[in-house]
Amino acid sequence: MHIPDGVIGATTAAGFGAVAAGGFGIAARRTREHLSDRHIPLAALTAAFVFAAQMVNFPVIAGMSGHLLGGVLAAVLVGPAAGFVVLTVVLIVQSLVFADGGLTALGLNIVNMGLIGAVGGYGLFRVVLAATPRRFRSIPFAAAVAAFLAVPAAAMGFVGEFAIGGTADVSLGAVLTAMLGTHVLIGIGEGVITGFVVAGVVASRRDLVLGVPEQVAARGA
Repeated sequence: MHIPDGVIGATTAAGFGAVAAGGFGIAARRTREHLSDRHIPLAALTAAFVFAAQMVNFPVIAGMSGHLLGGVLAAVLVGPAAGFVVLTVVLIVQSLVFADGGLTALGLNIVNMGLIGAVGGYGLFRVVLAATPRRFRSIPFAAAVAAFLAVPAAAMGFVGEFAIGGTADVSLGAVLTAMLGTHVLIGIGEGVITGFVVAGVVASRRDLVLGVPEQVAARGA
């Protein structure tokens, strides 16, 4: 899903870059307010896992690739604000060090994978969780479903951006079909991985999982 330079026009890329920068500023401030010292090691481990997961790429169309996002996983474990920060840092490092995603498209990638994938995915997680029994076993299930849905949602973010300022000689219908079809499949894998990882953390250190609502934590089951 990393967007390279030139696929989206400069004006559109700059606009989404501004959105990404503003979102990062808000997320960083909220992370400082809500992330305690005991959660910092988990945030670091989450960033390392997401970084490694995103290095496994699947070809989509010429010049485009898809991969596991890790947005919902990060948001459930350390909160949506910190999850957005984690995804942003990962994307910056990948762009600067590994040339995975263009510099001019960095804002686009942050919006798709950080804002839509992590923050939007966390919203999906809370919606699914609200429809399930108030118990700890519901958390991995809700995380898995949200992770599955967040991947094609982030892919649709790119389709919207391409519709606004795409420069490649590819029809919007072809882009939509390729992105949605591929990322639904990727979403299945991401949902399974997210569910298992969240289940493992909840089973061992549920007190560190910021995605656990207070009413669920109070039940203790």
